[in-house]
Amino acid sequence: MWHDIRMLNATTNALLGLLALSLLSSGIWWVAQRPMFTLKSIRIESAQEDGLRYVNPSTVRTTAVPRIKGNFFTVNLNQVRQAFEAVPWVRKAAIRREWPNELIVTIEEHQPLGTWGDDGRLLSVKGDVFTANLAEAEEDGELLEFAGPEGSEKEVVARYRDLQQWFAPVKLAPQSVQLSGRYAWSIRLDNGITVELGREQSETTLKDRVDRLVGIYPQLVARLQDRIESVDMRYPNGFALKAQGLAFGLDHKKK
Repeated sequence: MWHDIRMLNATTNALLGLLALSLLSSGIWWVAQRPMFTLKSIRIESAQEDGLRYVNPSTVRTTAVPRIKGNFFTVNLNQVRQAFEAVPWVRKAAIRREWPNELIVTIEEHQPLGTWGDDGRLLSVKGDVFTANLAEAEEDGELLEFAGPEGSEKEVVARYRDLQQWFAPVKLAPQSVQLSGRYAWSIRLDNGITVELGREQSETTLKDRVDRLVGIYPQLVARLQDRIESVDMRYPNGFALKAQGLAFGLDHKKK
């Protein structure tokens, strides 16, 4: 080997390359540990145009900031994201570095639509169930009420949007939307009337039943005023109605 000039040159070049790489790595590590790269600022921005409404700065300081380790180069951005997403009201967080010693955290908040179930959880406008301070969510007014089987949250929100449109012609709006374990729909309107809509047997089942109710609603109100308590629309061509001191039904072939 020692008489092979080519082999000696190749070995020498390889050793020199390893030495240079080692020196470069040591230099980069030394530079990365300089005080100027210690994180000095964490700037929080809102993903919504109207700014952050629910995320509390003091909660961020006590919940997220203590979990951030490392400097500008060594901090794990995925861990930072998880730390911020553990803060109440935070739906999603995006993290980026800002040279030389700053992190910028863009937060998307949950926008509460109502309560979910009876255990104090909230449902967002995007169909996410989350836990936060109910009193904060109620600052803009009384919350709507939603319930359904696990995994049905987005379906319930989508159906709520449909019901809003379907009842708009008679100036009514759903205040409560419930999906039972048998996947039957029940709602309470903002005038206090409970409406049983039953299960969806086709894509148009619920809309057809709401349309029938909307069609006869002005006549019912003209006769019964505010005495109506509930209406059962689970009949092919009729309904059952309960009012104060009165109950009657049409078409008893209920589905």
